[in-house]
Amino acid sequence: MTDAAQAVTTTLRSVSPDPDPAPPRLHDLEAEVMTELWGLGEGPVRTVLDALNARSVKQRKYTTIMTIMARLHGKGVLTRERQGRTDIYTPILTAAQYQEARARHQVTQLVDEYGEVALVHFARQMAELDPKRQAALRRLAQS
Repeated sequence: MTDAAQAVTTTLRSVSPDPDPAPPRLHDLEAEVMTELWGLGEGPVRTVLDALNARSVKQRKYTTIMTIMARLHGKGVLTRERQGRTDIYTPILTAAQYQEARARHQVTQLVDEYGEVALVHFARQMAELDPKRQAALRRLAQS
């Protein structure tokens, strides 16, 4: 486990009784903010706000993005470091690590809730895939 993954696991365990907690699901605006930060690597609220507003018809307010980033920090998704009067936020997990952790959690929940029925549906989905994609997924599963 990477240092970043260990840090998020430790943070999430402090707020969750689950022994293998997943990072929280992101709502739309949180996902937009995280996508921007994953691309930047790190950044202050102003940089994220400017990037989001440059791509959107709907202009966001500074306080909205500041609140979202503070909440993501509180949820253990971002670290926050004070530099002078500015907070610099950094994702704890990469986008790929986040996606893997969320997928693992969602699949576990489906199997826990629906058991063999869920597994049959996964098997059917795999059977319908292109053989090259099946082989690629098998390689991923073994790594």
